[in-house]
Parts: sequence; C-alpha cells; structure tokens
Amino acid sequence: MTALDMTEMQIRRYARHIVLAEIGGVGQSRLIAAKVLVLGAGGLGAPLLQYLAAAGIGTLGVVDDDTVDLSNLQRQIIHRTADIGMPKVVSAERALADINPEVTVHAHKERLTVTNAERLIAGYDIVADGSDNFATRYLLNDVCFRLRKPLVAAAILRFDGQISTYKAWQGPAHPCLRCIFPVAPSEDAVPSCAQAGVLGALAGTLGALQATEVVKEILGVGRSLSGRLLTYDALDGSFEELAVEKRPDCPTCGDRGGHP
Repeated sequence: MTALDMTEMQIRRYARHIVLAEIGGVGQSRLIAAKVLVLGAGGLGAPLLQYLAAAGIGTLGVVDDDTVDLSNLQRQIIHRTADIGMPKVVSAERALADINPEVTVHAHKERLTVTNAERLIAGYDIVADGSDNFATRYLLNDVCFRLRKPLVAAAILRFDGQISTYKAWQGPAHPCLRCIFPVAPSEDAVPSCAQAGVLGALAGTLGALQATEVVKEILGVGRSLSGRLLTYDALDGSFEELAVEKRPDCPTCGDRGGHP
C-alpha cells in the first residue's frame, strides 16, 4: 500500500505523517500494516495506546487483567470516571475506537504468564511494555528475545522514568534487559507506585516516548534506543543517556544463554 492506495479519509487523517520525508505514504502504509502488543492499559499504556491508535497502527493488542479503579484516573488517561469497575482492556478498546475506528483492537483480559506469553506475543510484530511488576518485565524480555520481537520497555516511579529498546538477537551492540539488570529484585525490595506514589504527568511523558520509539522501530528511521538507557528526572527537568553493553554471561542473550 502507498498513499495512492489509501482512501481519501486515510490521506486526510494521516496527512501530517505523509508530508514527513521520513514517513511518507510508504511509511504510513507500514504503520497501518503493523501489529503491536501493549502490556498494560495503565499509566504508561494509556498514552502509549492512544498515540499508537492515532498514528494508524493497524492492529493493537492490549494485555491487562485489572479493572478500572478511582485511584487510576490521576494518570491512566485512557479511562473515564464512568469506567470505574470495568475491565481496563474493555475501557481502552472503547477509547481507541473513538480515536481511530480503523484500528483493530484485540483485548486480552489476562495476565501474562509463562504458559501464555509465547501465544500472545507470537502474533505481533513488536511489543511495548507498560507493566508494573518485575516478573512480567523479565518474562517479556526472555520471550521477545526467543521470538525475535523488538521490545520497547519503560518504567516510572515517583518523579523518575526510564526507557530502552531491546533486540538482543541482532548482535553484540544490542543488549537485553538482563544485560543491564541481571537479576530481578524481589517485589518488596522496590516500592510500587501505590506505596511510593507517581506523578501522573510523568506517565504521559514516558508513554509518549514509548509510542515514538515503537513508530521508529516499525519505520526503521532514526537512531534506535537499543544499547542505550534513557532516564528522565521530572523534578530536575533533565534526561540522561547511559550506554549499555551486552554481557557475555547474560543468562538470556549471552554466550551461555539462550539462542533465538
């Protein structure tokens, strides 16, 4: 598909993308054909999903087993007060249909586990992690490596956020999550957002960054965050970039680890 193959409505909807030399009609067609799986319809997933839908990602999968709570609304802007008590994937699906009815949304009301991870991830081109627990993050890292799926992962707490892209099967310049953080801390070692708090707008900042990196990976434009960890301090208003390297002893992608 090119701009010539798009409908008049699509050309009008995506006009500001199409005029970008880095995207154009061919790039927009890639976005329309893409399938992206988003883990979590919460603080990060809310802006991430909305921007991906607006960008014209043709198929969006949403994995979340939670329901909307009043305390979510301070940052999870995809949900409304009227959605309290509703499954988050259902609320998100409704919101995305309002933004862009051309997008196909698959609502997976389940928690990612060892038994269902490969089934869920296999059907998508790229994965974006907006989960809120270490077990899910590390499981995603390992399965995405095995299935050769790019993983754009972000995390937030209090006034701080971080984001990176992982595609370790592409070689020495591309570490995975375990190369940076070899062992997941225990769940009680790091406070949750419920315990320590989180600035609502921070979720928007990191979620929007995730959407940008997902689009870049689909289009193959710009400089990937693979091999770099970008951190953001909202109180200081500053970003810091850390170069990260593949570890030969990484249990997932190292010399003695798994092989995709």
